[in-house]
Amino acid sequence: MLILLSNDDGYFAPGLATLAEYVSKVADIVVFAPERNRSGASNSLTLDRPLTVRQASNGFYFVNGTPTDCVHLAVTGLIDKLPDMVISGINDGANMGDDTIYSGTVAAAMEGYLLGIPSFAVSMSQHNATHFETAGKVIVELIERYQENVFPPPVLMNVNVPDIPYSELKGKVVTRLGKRHKAEPVIKSLSPRGETLYWVGPAGAASDAGEGTDFYAVSNNQVSLTPLQADLTHFNQLDALKSWIK
Repeated sequence: MLILLSNDDGYFAPGLATLAEYVSKVADIVVFAPERNRSGASNSLTLDRPLTVRQASNGFYFVNGTPTDCVHLAVTGLIDKLPDMVISGINDGANMGDDTIYSGTVAAAMEGYLLGIPSFAVSMSQHNATHFETAGKVIVELIERYQENVFPPPVLMNVNVPDIPYSELKGKVVTRLGKRHKAEPVIKSLSPRGETLYWVGPAGAASDAGEGTDFYAVSNNQVSLTPLQADLTHFNQLDALKSWIK
């Protein structure tokens, strides 16, 4: 089994190193990741300039582009064999609820999914995580489960893991995406030249975080497994739109 690994934190990120360490125990791996942190890059492709691919001393390939670029280049021209699976992560911080729209971690997995490859995105529940090995063990279990009993394709699974020791996990649960409140206000500051600078404010707190959501699962020390899709059609509004347009 050949598994393509990627992320959005950069090829040097400790979460990616842990992912490679654990996944290499059960499969052959190849790693294509961004040359720098590209968190929040979402599904962007680089179309206005050529890309370069280099190899680090640990064998990881790094690309001067987005997470989507990394998976797209790897699958469509840089590796000889189509991978059996794409895994993106282990992200340093959660990708739950609305985060999935912006997430480069989820985007890398989604690119694999769009190319017809079963794909997982895996993230820790908080930034500055200290238990990446917990997520490493969880993703190995999911790979082995998939090998034993292939889940009907297509597969795009968003996995969020509590940042706790593996022994303290309270199982895995299937969840839906929750929802956050709107983002906090933009943060203003001044440059040394007196220019006004703006930082995007932090994400809002969870507003839809009841039982059954990814937020609820992680807050209760459970691994959250959410199946995602790329079809953004709002099916419940189709009939209303047909009436409105008339």
